[in-house]
Amino acid sequence: MTALSLSKKTMRLGALAVSLLALGACSSLTGSSVAVSRTGDTPAPMVVPEGTEPDDVVIGRREHPRIIAAYGGVYSDREAEIMVARIVGRLLAAADQPNAQFQVTILDTSEVNAFALPGGYIYVTRGILALSSDTSELAAVLAHEIAHVTLRHARARTDKTRTTQIVDRVITGIFGGDTSTDATANRTRESLAAFGQSQELEADKEGIKFAGKAGYDPQAAARFLGVMSRFAAFSAGDQAGDDGFLSSHPSTPARIQKASDTARQMFGSSSVGEADRDGYMAAVSGLAFGDSPSQGSIVGNRFIHSGSKFTFTVPQGYALQTAQSAVVGVAGDGEAVRFDSADVQANMALTDYLKSGWIAGLKADTVTSHNYNGIEMASGVAQTDQWFFRVAVMRLDGAVYRFIFAAKADSQRFAAGADATVKSFKRAEAAELNQIRKLSMRVITAKAGDTADKLAAQMANIPGGRDLFFILNNLYPGDAVKVGAKYKVVGLN
Repeated sequence: MTALSLSKKTMRLGALAVSLLALGACSSLTGSSVAVSRTGDTPAPMVVPEGTEPDDVVIGRREHPRIIAAYGGVYSDREAEIMVARIVGRLLAAADQPNAQFQVTILDTSEVNAFALPGGYIYVTRGILALSSDTSELAAVLAHEIAHVTLRHARARTDKTRTTQIVDRVITGIFGGDTSTDATANRTRESLAAFGQSQELEADKEGIKFAGKAGYDPQAAARFLGVMSRFAAFSAGDQAGDDGFLSSHPSTPARIQKASDTARQMFGSSSVGEADRDGYMAAVSGLAFGDSPSQGSIVGNRFIHSGSKFTFTVPQGYALQTAQSAVVGVAGDGEAVRFDSADVQANMALTDYLKSGWIAGLKADTVTSHNYNGIEMASGVAQTDQWFFRVAVMRLDGAVYRFIFAAKADSQRFAAGADATVKSFKRAEAAELNQIRKLSMRVITAKAGDTADKLAAQMANIPGGRDLFFILNNLYPGDAVKVGAKYKVVGLN
């Protein structure tokens, strides 16, 4: 249910999975059939050979490590893991599948996303945990994903990825190369094979039924869809567009109303199920918020990766943001930059890699090798019908990274900006690593005299913090707050 965009205002590029964190081992938290992925040293499950016709369990095992790699690894938080596992256990009983095998993974990304794979693999992100305000809202998300599995939507989506030919044309048009082995093509196949609107509405209805039967507030689905709608608008203004859960689960007024009506029809207008706001707040207190420093941090127009210890700076005017396993930047004048990594054999020269066919329209005579800041690099120019590209790759400590600058037309200023960015790529110094500021969520209790506006002021030091406070707590300016109630705020560690 995800789709990755460089910018809705510019161009779409596929995502390469970057495995920078350890793959997860599975730890049972309930003593039953629900497990939650945790970080560890256990190797990824054996990959099933391509071209086979696997059953659901095999499909899930094959795709699971790819999902973890593409979404920044597994987020390890014991209290959150226990909470998620307990919710799923109750939902499975309500879905008449108490013995079904489900593995739930919390992904270490701020992206608001949740999705399912065949074989009982369910994923929620840190972003979902941050946006939910009580247990019933998270249960609504999980019930929706369980419904996709029980309704066989996940298998139908996998079948779609096997038959679609649109993806190959899209990837060939932008990147060229062999789409059967290109990680970019594989990820984009998954993106284009998202659930359809009818499937989403069907999962809404079935998920509300599961959540209500499990004893959770059946109106939580409509409530959370409303919060998602507000956050989508906030993100669009903040980050020049965002795909993922917010696009594949469009929170239209009609859908929100339909979810509310469904809950009333199934459970009555006076039905009030469990919300457990206090328990939920206790579980998410201390939750990491925003970008994970281990995956890289944005400080102004600079990107700093504390794990691999490198940094680079983009020209003024580019608004940087992380997008799953890439860093993307968009300039107001219709230019864009993407930074990601690639799997390149150690014995392959970077110039040969540039010429290997992964970028369409490459002008081979422009490919040259460089060495800036003691780092091996190569660069070149490519052009398609609609875009002009300046591309550079560099090898640092055995890993290969790449920049893709795109513009509608080449210019001296565009070339100079791309060149300056490439030359700024270097090993990060201690002073630069110390610039990284970690954000986390804490829970506060409203006191007499507090208002929503007063509590929102505690996030004034966060860009857009005041608006974000209202969204995270499903409040509006001027709203009263309940004395003794718990509210979420985000601050520096």
